[in-house]
Amino acid sequence: MKYFISLCCFSCSLQLSAQVPEDALRLSWTAPSGTARQQAIGGAMGSLGGEISSAYVNPAGLGFYKTNEIVFSPGFRFQKDNSNYRGTSTTASSASNFNIGTSGFVLGFMSADGMSNTTIALAVNRTANFGSHISYKGQNDFSSFSEQYAEEFANSGKSIDEAINSPQISYGTRMALYSYLVDTATIGGVTQVIGQPQKILNAHGLLNQLNNSDISGGITEVALGLAGNFKDKWLLGLTFGIPIVTYHRDLVFTETDATGDANNDFASSTYTEHYSSTGGGVNLKLGAIYKPTTEWRIGVAVHTPTWYALTDNLSASMSTNTEKYTTAPQPISISSQALDDGSGITPGALKYDLISPWKFLLSGSYIFGGGVADVKQQKGFITADAEYVTTNSSRFNPADDYTDASYFKGVNSAVKSYYKGTLNLRLGGELKLNTFAARAGVAYSTSPYKPGDLKADRLFLSGGVGYRNKGIFVDLTYILGMGQDVHFPYRLADKANTFATLKENSGTVLMTVGVKF
Repeated sequence: MKYFISLCCFSCSLQLSAQVPEDALRLSWTAPSGTARQQAIGGAMGSLGGEISSAYVNPAGLGFYKTNEIVFSPGFRFQKDNSNYRGTSTTASSASNFNIGTSGFVLGFMSADGMSNTTIALAVNRTANFGSHISYKGQNDFSSFSEQYAEEFANSGKSIDEAINSPQISYGTRMALYSYLVDTATIGGVTQVIGQPQKILNAHGLLNQLNNSDISGGITEVALGLAGNFKDKWLLGLTFGIPIVTYHRDLVFTETDATGDANNDFASSTYTEHYSSTGGGVNLKLGAIYKPTTEWRIGVAVHTPTWYALTDNLSASMSTNTEKYTTAPQPISISSQALDDGSGITPGALKYDLISPWKFLLSGSYIFGGGVADVKQQKGFITADAEYVTTNSSRFNPADDYTDASYFKGVNSAVKSYYKGTLNLRLGGELKLNTFAARAGVAYSTSPYKPGDLKADRLFLSGGVGYRNKGIFVDLTYILGMGQDVHFPYRLADKANTFATLKENSGTVLMTVGVKF
C-alpha cells in the first residue's frame, strides 16, 4: 500500500487537516450533465452541435445556430449508496435534491452573404452534484481510528500539553489527547504513544466501527461561449467558464469496544466533524468541428485546467469514554472551538489554490438524411465521444506566503502516485418522427485509481423523448446511474489501510423547455 504512505505523511500536518487526494478527485471525476436532449444521448456533444450544452463540451458546436434560443432545464436527482465494510453490508438512506441542467440563451448572427455565422451563448449548468449519504459499519480486528492521532502525536516530538495547545497539530489529535483517547505508556521500560483502542486489538479483541457522512453541494458553472461557422465546413469555438464550488459534509465516526469488557480502558469514542469547501475558478474550452461531408461531423476539443481559489472551514468535537483509565467523569468531551487560542485567526479555516486536470476530446457524428438541406427532413443521428482526463495532474498550492508549502507538496505527490488518467466514453442517438423524437444513450467512466485493489467506475444509461414545433421545444429524459467506488474512514502510515466499497445508484429526471426566435 505504498500509495498511502506519502498521503499519511502529511494528512495531519495542519490544524485544519482537510486536503487529501479525494478533494482533487471530487472536482475532476464528475458525471455527465447538460440539457435533457444532450443527457438522453449519453452526454455526447463533441461533434453534434446545435445545442446550448455545446458550450461545456465543444464550443464549436454553437456555430450551428442560425437563430436565437432561450433554454431552461430543471431536474430532480436522487442517489442511494450500498456499502460493504469488513464483511458487513449496509444500505444508506437516499439523498435527493433539485438540479439544474444547462440553461441560458443563444444568439446567432448570419453574415450578409449567408455563407458564415457567428454565435454567442451565455449559459449556467450544474456540472457536478455532490449530494449523497455514505454509511457503513463493521468489526475491525486490525486497526483503530485512534491510530492516526497516535501517529501524528508520536511524530510531533511534543509533550502532551504542548501538543494540546499547538495550532500546528490537527484538531483530531489535540482532542484525542485531551480526552485520553491517545496517551503515553511505558512498555518494557520504553515510553510509547498508544491509542486506548489499540490495547484491545493487541489483546486480539474487536472494535465496532460506524461511519455516517451526509454530503451536499456541487459545482455550478457560468459559461460565455463564442463560435464561428465558416461555409458550414469548419466551425471553431471558445468558452470562458466560471465554476462556483460549494461542498458541505457532516461526518460522525463512532468506535466502540466489541469485547464486552468494562475494565479495559476503552468503551467508546465519537468524532463529529462539520466541513465545508467553497470558492470559484476560471477555465477555457477550445474546440473545432469539421464536416467532410454533409452526413459526417468530426469534433476535437481541449479543456484547460480550472484555476480554483478555495476556502475550507472545519469544526469538530470528540466524546470519549475510557472507563476507569482516569478519575475524570466519563465520557470526556471537547470541541475544536474550545481549543482555539483567541489569536484572531479564523479557527479551522484554510485558503488554498487548486489546479484541476486537462481534458482532451475526440468525437464523431453521422446524420441520417444529412444530405437534405432542410434539417427538419433529417431522420436522426448517431454520435460518440471519447474524452481523456489527466486526473493525476491536479495540483494544490498555498494561497499566500504564510502557509507551509511542503504540506501541499505532500498532497501533490500523493495525487500523482495515487491516481491515473481516466477515459470517459459517450454514445447516443436520436430517431426523428416528424415533430417528435426518441433518444437513447450510454456513458462510461473508467477508474481513476492506480492501485489495483481499488475498484471504481461509473455507467449511465439514458433515454428520452422530445417535441419540436413552431419554434417551441420540450425534452424529457431519465438517466440511470450505476457505479462503484471506495471510501476510507482514516489512513495510517505504518500499516495497510482499511476501506469500504461503495455501490452507487442514482436516478435523474431532467426536462428542458426552450423557445427559438
